[in-house]
Amino acid sequence: MTTASLSRVPCTVVTGFLGAGKTTLIRNLLENSKGKRLALIVNEFGDVGVDGEILRSCGIESCPEENIVELANGCICCTVADDFVPALDQILARSPKVDHIIIETSGLALPKPLVQAFQWPTVKSRVTVDGVVAVVDGAALADGQVASDMDALAAQRAADDTLDHDDPVEEVFDDQVACADLIILSKNDLIDSDGSARAHVALGEHVRAGVKVVPAANGKIDSSLLLGLGLAVEDDIDNRKTHHDDELDHEHDDFDTFVLELPAIASPEALAQRVAAAAEQENVLRVKGFVEVEGKPMRLLLQAVGPRVNHYYDRAWVSDDDRRSRLVVIGLKGLNRPAIEKILAG
Repeated sequence: MTTASLSRVPCTVVTGFLGAGKTTLIRNLLENSKGKRLALIVNEFGDVGVDGEILRSCGIESCPEENIVELANGCICCTVADDFVPALDQILARSPKVDHIIIETSGLALPKPLVQAFQWPTVKSRVTVDGVVAVVDGAALADGQVASDMDALAAQRAADDTLDHDDPVEEVFDDQVACADLIILSKNDLIDSDGSARAHVALGEHVRAGVKVVPAANGKIDSSLLLGLGLAVEDDIDNRKTHHDDELDHEHDDFDTFVLELPAIASPEALAQRVAAAAEQENVLRVKGFVEVEGKPMRLLLQAVGPRVNHYYDRAWVSDDDRRSRLVVIGLKGLNRPAIEKILAG
């Protein structure tokens, strides 16, 4: 191994479908870094930096707030030159020097174009891809699907003559798994042994030979399993076959996203019911954001994948906060925004 390779900063790319549990995994990783000084690039899809805010608010010594960079201008694999490289420059200029960089892609991102950027001379001389980690939803896979609500997606696709390929959600999932060096089967606590077996069988159709699948509950994985793989993935990326290998470029034209502002709410449970109803009636894939609750000094964090909704108070509002209720809504192209807004407004 050369001196130049030793001096390069390793990067771990964490990819995975919407709501699979990437942020939970990364938060646990930051809290258990075993002395490594970490930096984090978070790629949001939408205008509200929910994932970055969750991680920034942790106050984790191994990854201080200034080492967390958010990219909210679109899918990172589509904006490598404009967004990713400047973010990398910003992190590499930090003092003291970071030991390891973690990149959380958006749920819609394809990891291969991102890793290919590490082949650029100005990038390759300074960083290397330590490994690509794909987080997959074990509970969904146990039910024979890659997301929590595939029936609505299939119905929409059947009614849409403009789509020129099979289910785009499946293709994104396949490409993420095909590029992975390690697969984290999340939400293992929500499935029994038979469900776990079904999930492994489903993954077996897409996983490259030799890639391990590791079950996890609540993102708890030993950092030594995720960091320090030393694979230099950028040198092997051409051997990872995906749906988009023959394309010079790609866009996520199959997805729509918008931000909805709401007044302070009276009941988190009632809002959660409305979010679930929007998923069932209007094919919403994901909802996430921060919400103001009447009479409560605490900020409500809401995250939903299909009709599965989670919410909790993550911290108190502070004077610097933009104290508004803002939800990012993500779905397939052609979302009926007025109908969704009406459902969520109640």
